[in-house]
Amino acid sequence: MDARSPSPVPIEPPVFILDRPQLAENIGAAARVMLNFGLDRLRLVRPRDGWPQPRAWAAASGAEAPLDAVEVFDRVEDAVADLHFVLAATARPREVVLPVMTPRQAAPQLRERGASQRTGILFGGERAGLESADIALCQAILTIPVAERHRSLNLAQAVALCAYEWRLTEEDAPPARFRPAEAPADGAALLGLYEHLEGELETAGFFHPPEKKATMVRNLRAALGRGGLNDQEVRTLRGVVTALARGRGKVLAKLAAKAEAGPRAAENGET
Repeated sequence: MDARSPSPVPIEPPVFILDRPQLAENIGAAARVMLNFGLDRLRLVRPRDGWPQPRAWAAASGAEAPLDAVEVFDRVEDAVADLHFVLAATARPREVVLPVMTPRQAAPQLRERGASQRTGILFGGERAGLESADIALCQAILTIPVAERHRSLNLAQAVALCAYEWRLTEEDAPPARFRPAEAPADGAALLGLYEHLEGELETAGFFHPPEKKATMVRNLRAALGRGGLNDQEVRTLRGVVTALARGRGKVLAKLAAKAEAGPRAAENGET
């Protein structure tokens, strides 16, 4: 790397703020899914049953980082005081007029602003969501495009969707631990498989009637070609064809031996 190249600007992830959450289990589940997607800054505003709550740790299933560092506030105003850009997560239209976006639309904005600003997402309590006064403290509304027939979304589920979309702005690819797919076999390897299979099928009398052989061969090749076989798979299939052909040979040999043994038995007077 050129020593004069600027270092990447660190991106500050958004803070997730739960306003008046009722259930410890939802707080724990939210912490769990936040950590799944690389987020660990969690704030609570007046949790109904106080804080800490052991049931939250149980629901988090080992995702202790967000819970161990939870910040608790008495007012939404205090929870967002140090933030420059806050999204109000709500499904209900209120009197407040603000820009409206989905989690997918919001995530790139949060990332862009995170280079120089502190951002956050404010979620309302399970019973009634956010009040208009809470939304008025935010700079935009975040709403999840759920189906009209049932718009109610669990608090932790809403957190999960927002955290997931944030994660995609960092890593929109399968984890490295998943082995990348091998390159497909080249034309020569596939042709070898086709001709090997077709030769054995010809011997077995598969191509009947003969005038349909060309069509049958074309269909077989098209079916195998759609599979995107790699070299190892081609070798495996050729091994299968060979094993089946040898098996057929063994059967024919047994039948021939049995047929030959018949006349000898008759000559010796055996029944």
